[in-house]
Amino acid sequence: MEKFNQLKELLASIEADADKFYNKGSKVAGTRLRGGMQEIKALAQEIRNQVTEIKNSDKEA
Repeated sequence: MEKFNQLKELLASIEADADKFYNKGSKVAGTRLRGGMQEIKALAQEIRNQVTEIKNSDKEA
């Protein structure tokens, strides 16, 4: 659950950059937004792998 909470915090942290990029046209905010989205992608993949690992370990027990 810790990684899921990290994901929520990361999403909240880039919300201001998303607003600046989409609503105010700030290209610098767009660059930060893209970086944040890449971090979200990596963290989401870690969560997916963790869920699969836990799910599969339950089947073996």
